[in-house]
Amino acid sequence: MERPRARAFGSLRSRNVRLFLGGQSVSLVGTWVQQVAMGWLAYRLTGSPLLLGVLAAAGQLPSLLLMPIAGGLSDRWSRHRILVVTQSLAMALTLVLAGLALAGVVTVWHLVAIGALLGVVGALDVPARQAFVADIVESRDDVGNAVALHASVTNAARLIGPSIGGAIVAHAGEGVCFLVNGASYAAVLLALGAMRAAPEVPARTATPILRGLHETARYARSTRPIAAILMLVALVTLLGRPYTVLLPVFASEVLHGGPETLGWLMAASGCGALVGTLVLSGQRSLGQSAATITVGAAVAGSALALFALSDALWLSLALLCVTGFGVMVQLASSNALIQTIVADDRRGGVMGLYTMAFVGLAPAGTLLAGTLAASLGTARMVLLGGLGCLAGSLAFGRRCRGRRASE
Repeated sequence: MERPRARAFGSLRSRNVRLFLGGQSVSLVGTWVQQVAMGWLAYRLTGSPLLLGVLAAAGQLPSLLLMPIAGGLSDRWSRHRILVVTQSLAMALTLVLAGLALAGVVTVWHLVAIGALLGVVGALDVPARQAFVADIVESRDDVGNAVALHASVTNAARLIGPSIGGAIVAHAGEGVCFLVNGASYAAVLLALGAMRAAPEVPARTATPILRGLHETARYARSTRPIAAILMLVALVTLLGRPYTVLLPVFASEVLHGGPETLGWLMAASGCGALVGTLVLSGQRSLGQSAATITVGAAVAGSALALFALSDALWLSLALLCVTGFGVMVQLASSNALIQTIVADDRRGGVMGLYTMAFVGLAPAGTLLAGTLAASLGTARMVLLGGLGCLAGSLAFGRRCRGRRASE
């Protein structure tokens, strides 16, 4: 019988997976260090919350526009080479920002411009990086485990990076944060350079970009499990995940706290997400069943609806932990299942659609959340979002059961 420990870290048998996750663990911490510094610097320079929103939108909008196209490109070109190029460009942009900040000449428009360029680079990078995970595992059965471990690294960085960034800003300034992040990209580039050659993408006849995007969308739509997964991911992105931008309102007006309370709420959600990825890493069957996706979305929606009704700090923290757990279980399981069933020569394009649903729609979800919160009230908006996620999970589960029954 396979030991639980071996099952939980099965994909680490691959040297390429070990290198990839090692480089990502360093780089993602640096990314969160920079996120804290950019937000703090923008607010220090302008004192305007509006500019914080502009800065966030500048980095997110390219994802919505470019990720589906970028996914198609990663099916034509070597994903390994794409990552080398995108990580090198991100390093260069970050070091330019560090130089401006350390020289004392940085302005908020520098932040917006470089943030937008980093958003473009990220839009090209993320679909290739998501699809690259399946290229480097030794066994197809380890795809789900590698996806879960990658998500674990991502969530651990989300917990560690901001605290490091805050300490560096307080003691050395924002420029040093940007310098630290620039240096962190070296870990990814060294890891990519040290990898044994991953399988090359099968040669495909070049097609116009828009036609290729149309073909990918038609393929995803005609493959019913993929279409259902993408719809549920988009629904959770639009209705469920935007609760994070409304946490300051809950911390102040509902729980009658301050910045410390907000910090606890954010940490609770992040801890739940990290636990979710660690639990998934021990499941050998991840990516072989849609049941985990259904349960994850249902748990997240139920906990979020109950959080909207809570006015006790301990209960709110517990419910946010469960919400973070459910959202991450749904997303990581969706990622793994798509990569398991999609054709190899379509994986990049479909992962472009996945990342658009997961990342690109986030600005629209944030705007929708703010609009509904202003008209209905914050608690009611979050309650509706949670109930919407719960309803979506039930519809997804029913559709999957109906498909199995018809087979």
